[in-house]
Amino acid sequence: MKLMKRKRLWLFVILFLLLFLLGTVVYINDDYEASEEALALLSRDIPGVTIREEPDRIVFHPENVSSGLIFYPGGKVDHRAYVPLMTSLSNRGFLCVLLKMPLKLAIFDPDAANRVLTDFPEISHWVITGHSLGGTMASSYAAKHPEQLDGVVLLAAYSVSDLRESGLKVLSLYGSEDKVLNLKIYAENRSNFPDDAVEFVIDGGSHAGFGSYGPQKGDGQALITSEEQILITVEKIAEVF
Repeated sequence: MKLMKRKRLWLFVILFLLLFLLGTVVYINDDYEASEEALALLSRDIPGVTIREEPDRIVFHPENVSSGLIFYPGGKVDHRAYVPLMTSLSNRGFLCVLLKMPLKLAIFDPDAANRVLTDFPEISHWVITGHSLGGTMASSYAAKHPEQLDGVVLLAAYSVSDLRESGLKVLSLYGSEDKVLNLKIYAENRSNFPDDAVEFVIDGGSHAGFGSYGPQKGDGQALITSEEQILITVEKIAEVF
């Protein structure tokens, strides 16, 4: 009888491990990889901007720095997919630090911005930005460290943290064709924004359009290119900050 119970227990353990391994394989193969165009930018000479790849981040350092920008990537998205956006922002004077998150999920390193602020003490003005899940985690960090930042930019994201009395500028952008962002939850959390928050809907934009990684599962059909969406995004960020 005891032997039978032991066999059943081992069968249960083996089944659990097999399901866990299967889930891991599915997870790994469900990522969004950076496009070839985005990767090519990393090896290209960008006039006036130095790009430096590090183990946990990519730094875009313009010759004339006006402000710093910390970027939290979207969930399951290769951080290098945001190289086109970072390159364009650095051309506007932002020292951009594009973070690489553990397992491509910002929830596993929500305080990653701490290292950036410590490593660049010469920068006195900082904006924290993030896409989708990365935007939600970035806003949570901002709510806890408002004295170290000037503002927050949410790209197809909402804030579950109260930013009303933070003193931070808040800019929220999302595409009109975005079918991934839950607009009901976005509306429910709209009260976390300060009264002077700037919201802008990018006409024809999609959820994936802020990066360069191709179409995203469940997203709407973009009516503009990713390049156009990134250009509009950069213009709006430069306008507010």
